[in-house]
Amino acid sequence: HCVERPPSSIKDSGIVVIVVLPIPLFIIQHGHIGDGADPKSFTDRRAFDLMSTAFGPGSNGPLTLVIDQTKVSSGDRSALADQAQKALTGVPDATVITPLTATSDGDVLTATAYSVAAPQDERTTSLTNRLTDDVLPQAVSGYDASTYVTGTTAAQVDFLDIVSSRLPLIIAVVVGLAFLVILAVFRGLLVAVKAAVLNDQSIPATNGVVVAVFQWGWGGPALGVSGDVPIESYVPMMMFAIVFGLSMDYEIFLLSRIHEAWVRTGDPRASVAHALEITARVITCAALIMVSVFAAFVISDNIVVKMLGLGLAASVLIDATVVRLLLVPAVMTLLGRAAWWIRGPLDRVLPHLDAEGSAEPPERAGAK
Repeated sequence: HCVERPPSSIKDSGIVVIVVLPIPLFIIQHGHIGDGADPKSFTDRRAFDLMSTAFGPGSNGPLTLVIDQTKVSSGDRSALADQAQKALTGVPDATVITPLTATSDGDVLTATAYSVAAPQDERTTSLTNRLTDDVLPQAVSGYDASTYVTGTTAAQVDFLDIVSSRLPLIIAVVVGLAFLVILAVFRGLLVAVKAAVLNDQSIPATNGVVVAVFQWGWGGPALGVSGDVPIESYVPMMMFAIVFGLSMDYEIFLLSRIHEAWVRTGDPRASVAHALEITARVITCAALIMVSVFAAFVISDNIVVKMLGLGLAASVLIDATVVRLLLVPAVMTLLGRAAWWIRGPLDRVLPHLDAEGSAEPPERAGAK
């Protein structure tokens, strides 16, 4: 068997895709996509524009400020209200904050803050965080009172913060479990490391494409997106979960054929060539089907659906072509016999999983 080397232009193109496309990801702006991003023919967009013209863009996403002074004595409530009202004067990124108003029982003070920008703007997010973390706590300093920022916009900001903080943990858990499964099935330490690393390579590139198209506006109008929009907070998490699962399907399919040939011949280079020869067409056809399905969502009127459709289509295309059929065979060829090496104690501890469903467990050539 011989391994035909791909032209240098193909290898260079693969490197460009993996290195260049993720660049926009470094300045990604997470947020919530509001009605202002819809086409101007939509009724919600017309209402958004009318509100913005008459009362300012922040009128489309008011923030409700709440001060719970239940535990404050009656004699101190007037002083607390005066102190809080002064603290709410001249807040950056706020066009106006209405005077504090007490409820009928006097236990709660409420006010409404309007941002200088639209609800999906980064300045509105900054204003929400500033009110929550700095302004309101200082407004009740010295008193036993609790403060809250509520409303639809505030809830969206809180959701964004929760998703952003949990995303690294989600990625670590998914990649870690995938590493253990690959290690248990194929009994190769470097094979498992390679799978965990390369299966993540298409994710940054895909997010870079999404940022360039929607946040930077490169082609957004052609997709029916009005102006530049932030990346919906949960889109990267959903794309990672879906794409990682699909890429693992292709990975297991390709590695099974490589491992099968390796056990039979003991020749690492020929095993890679044989596996690539019999799986390349299948992987390519399966990827084309998934790309077609995901690309169909781009014609949806919902911008988040457009974002997911474009991101998933680009991710599957990059993973199946650049990662699965170029990088994986190249790395496996470079690793050679070392790919299937595993320490004896580790081999004994790991469960034996028969991915092929054969009657007899395969010989663990790398453990010898």
